[in-house]
Amino acid sequence: MSHDVPHQYADQSLRAQVVEQLQEWLGDRLITTQAVRDQHGKGEDSYGCMPPDAVAMVHSNEEVAQILALCHQHKMPVVPYGTGSSVEGHLMALEGGISIDLSEMDQVLEVNPEDLDCRVQAGVTREALNQALRYEGIFFPIDPGANASIGGMVSTRASGTNAVRYGTMRENVIGLTVVTPDGRIIKTGGRARKSSAGYDLTHLYTGSEGTLGIVTEVQLRLHPIPETIKAATCQFNDLKSAVDTVISVMQCAIPVARIELLNGLQMQACVNYSKLEGFEPKPTLFFEFNGTAASVAEQVTLVEELAASMGGSAFNWAETTEERNALWKARHQAYFAGLAMQPNASVLTTDVCVPVSRLAEAVLYSEQEAINTGLTCPIVGHVGDGNFHVLILFDEASADQQAKAKGLSKGIVAKALKLEGTCTGEHGIGFGKKGYLQQEHGEGVDLMRSLKLALDPHYIMNPGKIFDPVP
Repeated sequence: MSHDVPHQYADQSLRAQVVEQLQEWLGDRLITTQAVRDQHGKGEDSYGCMPPDAVAMVHSNEEVAQILALCHQHKMPVVPYGTGSSVEGHLMALEGGISIDLSEMDQVLEVNPEDLDCRVQAGVTREALNQALRYEGIFFPIDPGANASIGGMVSTRASGTNAVRYGTMRENVIGLTVVTPDGRIIKTGGRARKSSAGYDLTHLYTGSEGTLGIVTEVQLRLHPIPETIKAATCQFNDLKSAVDTVISVMQCAIPVARIELLNGLQMQACVNYSKLEGFEPKPTLFFEFNGTAASVAEQVTLVEELAASMGGSAFNWAETTEERNALWKARHQAYFAGLAMQPNASVLTTDVCVPVSRLAEAVLYSEQEAINTGLTCPIVGHVGDGNFHVLILFDEASADQQAKAKGLSKGIVAKALKLEGTCTGEHGIGFGKKGYLQQEHGEGVDLMRSLKLALDPHYIMNPGKIFDPVP
């Protein structure tokens, strides 16, 4: 199938007219200073910076619709922006255009404790949402580590440390407000717990990475705060024993809330960066158990027995809320701890996910291949659902190290696909993984292009992300 995709975006003169029109509408909320444009042309990745022509700070669905209608009319590219925490080049304005910053659309619109749901604007961050929910006895569990915006988390179909118990954004988004590329405001899904009405547009937009429209409001599923929460760590003499423990826990269907893996190198980085005391630089599992006091006690007993059978150390408990928060803060800082091992290095972040039964093969292969390159490569993962990350640190000025880093990343993805896994468990495709998407889905990518062309005929929405217009 071939696609006749318009490649002719607005020329410089027309772009200037669009920016001038937006300036009339938004006043000082339309920003053209270089520093702000540069900030909006990159995320937390090593793909570089490609700034937009201007940044629009929006406050309402109607403003987003007005901007998109104008951009659609003049074929002006658009890149949505949340908090800037993406790691796959999602924010690069490859064709210039307008960055639509939703960070000031940050209101919690409604909370329905009895139905365990809420509606928020896309710029609300996950930490701000849980702060707003703290007196209701409920919480939003999706925790990717970064204090990302809810809209951004929808766009990349994010997950994180709690996914093994509570699922990903896919399971926790029940409705959206989306502005289409031509400026229509549509609502998808709703508050009902299930529906068979029409196409599932909610989950079409969830994970679309800003290429089909802009998510401006999100209806979320919430969960009761557990009666009992306990966290612990367990250390192992080798990586295989730690991973085998994870596999055993999952195959026994023990409902742990979180189970995180740090290999020895990553643990060394976290001990140094987060000042963790009483830990050795050895492969380590971080556990969290949620539920009633009785169910948590049962979970703990079973997991301790399985870990001990694999040679794990006695559990080191974080007894108080403060200790538990400090432990998980250290886990969330793993990325920055890894970077601190080589402060001036660039980083490639792999994000593969495999069936849990193939986890040991994937992780051990990745660690050995990393060692073979001679590069510094900590490993950390939400291994309860088979997802792990290798942080590949390299000197961008060294052609040899660049080649090794890219080769290692490709090898890890190839191994994951061979094991019937995926090239990205939670970060998305963005700019960086377009080739891997073709490997994973083959002709399915052509169908994705057809959907893109039908919904965004001028290809203005985040162009150059997920896939190119034509093979």
